[in-house]
Amino acid sequence: MTATLETTPVQTPAPAPARRRRFPVGRFLAYVVLVAFAVVYLYPFLIQIVTSFKTNSDATNSPLSLLPDPVTTAAFGRLFDTDFALWGFNSVWVSVLVTLGRVFLCSLAGYALARLRFRGRSALFTAVLAVMAVPSVVLLIPKFLVLNQLGIYDTPVALFLPLVADAAGVFIMKQFFESVPASIEEAARIDGAGTFRIFWSVVLPMARPALITLTILSFQASWNELPHFIVASQDRDLYTLTKGVATLTTGQLGSGNQFPLTLGAALLMTLPVAIVFFVFQRYFVAGANEGAVKG
Repeated sequence: MTATLETTPVQTPAPAPARRRRFPVGRFLAYVVLVAFAVVYLYPFLIQIVTSFKTNSDATNSPLSLLPDPVTTAAFGRLFDTDFALWGFNSVWVSVLVTLGRVFLCSLAGYALARLRFRGRSALFTAVLAVMAVPSVVLLIPKFLVLNQLGIYDTPVALFLPLVADAAGVFIMKQFFESVPASIEEAARIDGAGTFRIFWSVVLPMARPALITLTILSFQASWNELPHFIVASQDRDLYTLTKGVATLTTGQLGSGNQFPLTLGAALLMTLPVAIVFFVFQRYFVAGANEGAVKG
C-alpha cells in the first residue's frame, strides 16, 4: 500500500504595480533659471568674440548680431600694427613677478601670523583686515607720492614692487596654516628642524591648494590691474595691456567706432588669464582631493 502526499503549489505574490515617477517640476524650473542666467552671463562674451571678426560698419549697424557679415580678421591685423606686442610683454613679466612675490611673501606672513607668538600679533592681523576694507582707489594718490619720493616713479620697478604684497593673500594663507595640525610641526621640531625649515619643507608642501588659489588670484589681479599702472608710470614703453588697450578707445587710430579693434584686443587679453585658470584648476582639484584622503 502506497501513500501519496499531496503538495499544494506555492503561490508567488503578484508583482506590485510600478509606481509612476513624478516629473521633478522643481528641478526643471531650477535648470531653466540656471540656463537663463548662463545665457545672460555669456551673451556679452559672445558679442565680444563675434564683433572681433566684424567690420566697423557691420559692428555699427548690427552691434548685437551673432553673425558677422562679412567675416574678417582685419581688426587683428590692425591690432598688431600698434604696440600690442610690447604691451603684452610688459604684462607678462609684471604679472609673473607679482605672482611669485605674492605667493612667497604672503606665505611667509601668513605662517608668521598663524604660528609664531609675538607681541602685537593680533593688532597686526587686524591692520591687515583693515587694509582689505579700504577701497584701492583711495590709495592711488598716496601711492603716487610714495613712488615719487622713492625715486622709482616711471621706472619698471614701480610697475611690480608695490603689488608684490597683498592683504587678501596674507589672510588666505593664514587661515590655511591654522588648519594644519600643530603636531606635525612639533615632530619636525623634535628632529631638529628650525622655524624656516619647518615652514619650507613641512608646512608649505601641504599648502598646495591654498598656494594654487593664491597663484590664480594673484595672476588674474595683476594681469587686469589698471589704476596702479596709471599712477606708476607715463612712459609709453612701460604700458601694459590694460593701459594700452584703454588708449585704443580714444579714437586715435582713425575714424569710426573701432569696436572690432578694441574688442579683438580685449579678446586676446582674456586668453592668458583663462588658460592659467583652467590649467591650475586641475591641480587645485587634485590637491584638494589628496588633502581630503590624507585627512
